[in-house]
Amino acid sequence: MNASSSRPAAWPVPTLNARDGGLWLEDLPLAEIAARFDTPTYVYSKAALESAFGAWQQALAGRRALVCYAVKANSNLGILSVFARLGAGFDIVSGGELARVLAAGGRADKVVFSGVGKTRAEMRQALEAGIRCFNVESAAELEHLNAVAGELGKLAPIALRVNPDVDPKTHPYISTGLKGNKFGVAFADAPDLYRRAAALPNLRISGVACHIGSQLLDPAPMAEAAEKVRDLVDRLAAEGIVLEHIDLGGGLGIRYRDETPPAVADYLAPLLAVFEGRKEELCFEPGRSLVGNAGLLLTRIEYLKPGETKNFAIVDAAMNDLARPALYDAWHEVVAVSPHAGEAVEYDIVGPICESGDFLARARKLAVREGDLLAILSAGAYGMTMSSNYNTRPRAAEVIVDGDRAHPVRQREAVAELFATERILP
Repeated sequence: MNASSSRPAAWPVPTLNARDGGLWLEDLPLAEIAARFDTPTYVYSKAALESAFGAWQQALAGRRALVCYAVKANSNLGILSVFARLGAGFDIVSGGELARVLAAGGRADKVVFSGVGKTRAEMRQALEAGIRCFNVESAAELEHLNAVAGELGKLAPIALRVNPDVDPKTHPYISTGLKGNKFGVAFADAPDLYRRAAALPNLRISGVACHIGSQLLDPAPMAEAAEKVRDLVDRLAAEGIVLEHIDLGGGLGIRYRDETPPAVADYLAPLLAVFEGRKEELCFEPGRSLVGNAGLLLTRIEYLKPGETKNFAIVDAAMNDLARPALYDAWHEVVAVSPHAGEAVEYDIVGPICESGDFLARARKLAVREGDLLAILSAGAYGMTMSSNYNTRPRAAEVIVDGDRAHPVRQREAVAELFATERILP
């Protein structure tokens, strides 16, 4: 481990470094991981996960606050167990995510349940587990939850997710706080809905929630939303509806290419100022900012295919493994694991799936050969969780690196497993 190491400033993954002519994550060569686990494989850095969570804890030190990891960003049990051991709460959007949190050692009383379409079965599951709070997103959900809680003889703790109609200035597909979005309840309707909730016998009003979107690079829109939420809390208190906690969601962005997201402390500062001196507990639900730059997708070049108008590097990963480029036209940095000397050639990095939209990156200059490994960076969030078995492709393996050790936290699927639950007609 005495070899010289370096890390170009362009790499957004903090624990990625170059040594001995190749790329390492923490103290382990990526080539060694590929040799042991094959490709494509998602690889995560435990140190990066811990550092990212620590930044939230440090920024909230001295505050009555809870950081709830947004499970949808990456729901692998290994990832969840790291955060559970650090004392995190969890923000879930399905009964399946609740089951994962509990299996990974998370505490139910630190779980908040968001989402617009909770089923009665999921409500029962969460009530029986004893979760911290339901973030309710419609008037109809209030009624359903009250009925289910009554059937179980329980009180359901609730917060209304209010829609402040604030433009988060992010991608329209990941904006959640405008009037035209499906999430939350209209801000003007919130007081009446809180009065309705107070009258329902099987609900206990606990707080209020607000989340305006993801990949936020400017704290100003969230600070504006926070001021609206504070005023709502004060209005409710004047009517005798006193809230215990204020949930300000997550959404802090990361650097994929040339973005300049604020540090966690700088992002939180204007929000915390809005609630300075208040007694309510503050809750936050970061996802991408905790895992996005803690992971990468390791893939191997199968073919180099020159063309008249562009060249293609065809790799063994595809849009079923990483959907963000095809879905959002998202940028992910692509780096050769063991770069060669010589002139770089511009390639589109594409997979073997039978879709023209099957690309992972476009117009990237690389000095590579067939059989080389590529690292697709910033793939820790919304990578594996959005993957599929399209074209009957087994999903990738997942590995967490801890120093010089690699822990397999998901084995690669076998093709037979993909149709094990299917049956041919008699």
